[in-house]
Amino acid sequence: MIPVTTLAGKEVAVFGLGGSGIATARSLVAGGARVAAWDDSAGSREAAATAGIDLVDLAAADWRRFAALVLAPGVPLSHPEPHWTVRKAREAGVEVVGDIELFFRERAKHCPDTPVVAVTGTNGKSTTTALIAHILKSTGRDVQMGGNIGVPILALAPPERGRITVVEMSSFQIDLTPSLAPSIGVLLNITPDHLERHGPRDDPALAMKYYAAIKARIVENAESSVVGMEDGFRREGDFCEPIFHAVEHPSRLDRAFIRGKPGFAEMVYLENGRLCRLHGLPNYSGYEEVLVDLAKARALRGAHNAENAAAAFLVCEILGLPHDEIGTALKTFPGLPHRMEEAGRLGRVAFVNDSKATNADSTARALAAWDRDIYWILGGKPKEGGIAPLAAYFPRIAKAYLIGEASDAFAATLAGKVAHEHCGTLDAAVGRAAADAAACRGAEPVVLLSPACASYDQFKSFEHRGRTFCELVAALAGAVMHERSE
Repeated sequence: MIPVTTLAGKEVAVFGLGGSGIATARSLVAGGARVAAWDDSAGSREAAATAGIDLVDLAAADWRRFAALVLAPGVPLSHPEPHWTVRKAREAGVEVVGDIELFFRERAKHCPDTPVVAVTGTNGKSTTTALIAHILKSTGRDVQMGGNIGVPILALAPPERGRITVVEMSSFQIDLTPSLAPSIGVLLNITPDHLERHGPRDDPALAMKYYAAIKARIVENAESSVVGMEDGFRREGDFCEPIFHAVEHPSRLDRAFIRGKPGFAEMVYLENGRLCRLHGLPNYSGYEEVLVDLAKARALRGAHNAENAAAAFLVCEILGLPHDEIGTALKTFPGLPHRMEEAGRLGRVAFVNDSKATNADSTARALAAWDRDIYWILGGKPKEGGIAPLAAYFPRIAKAYLIGEASDAFAATLAGKVAHEHCGTLDAAVGRAAADAAACRGAEPVVLLSPACASYDQFKSFEHRGRTFCELVAALAGAVMHERSE
């Protein structure tokens, strides 16, 4: 736990009593503050009371007594309209912050030199955060990881000399962290997401502008930055490239990465499964340095994961790790559960758990990772748009196995294009896909669970669905399972 001493002796309102809210309340009390905690949910209030948190009905409270409101990131700060606690705080002149803001204040007070890596992006931030932490741990560094991934930030060990804290941050969390100033800020990409929380519903372009400005803050006050440039080099409407050039300065260590060979030197780029850097002039009169070959990094399949690997590599390079140590650690990364997770193998057949793919856009990244011999398990509670956007990947699919509510609709989309069968349940799909893949003559057939659907028709969550898939694979005779991080 990190005691919050910067609010010692003061009374603080805490709204939103999920995991981070309870951790925040405990840290404030440990640092000497008085806490008035509340949640709109009776169940959350009951859980907080059981955890020993003092409850105060903030709707009836005198807000002039509070030094701050610590707001959970899931609670609207500005759009579609401010939450009622935010309105009350502003009327009383009370600052509104999040738990990561309290972390940065404690760091500034007690150990300002301790390295902090802050990671954001519309996609890939969890994998990149976990990958950075994995590399650092594998090379013997003292590292803490939390924020939007796993452990609430105030439940981590306190910042201290020699310890590196790696933090995943959503746009909501950045918006609640006015003193955000990491050692290294990582901006992976910016594409439309949760725009209703960042700007007016009737003006998506303005909402996108506000969203990008929030994301940009992770690098603007950082000592160094790592920025993905893919969107800027491939299509119009980019935000990351101008953000990178706006912060780039000779006094900083700023790094960028892209998929194809770039138009100027010193960027890291991705080519044929390798991370490379071009040294020299933009006309390629310099030389190419291969930083690491990702072919043996089984948890980093696909171009999107290669981008995550590039970002992690550059962060660790800035932190002073030798290239060979970074490369070795990349290859041992186990991946995150339910995100392109190779659960196990049965002979030549790989079984991949991508249960987190609850829409077509997410599933597209999985299908793009193999050129052929994909035995695809899909279905569940359908999302708007179905799987029609995935038609470009249909030639890669050997056969599809349909489960859940979406089966009939998906079968209609696949008809005449992809061989498929109705399996109904996941256990039936795994059994049939495993048998068909075993008969395939390809070098590495893959049984891929990437449902492009929500899980709630048959499972409690995508995690429940993914765990069930792994259990079914483990029950296959001769299956060799990989160690899981869940």
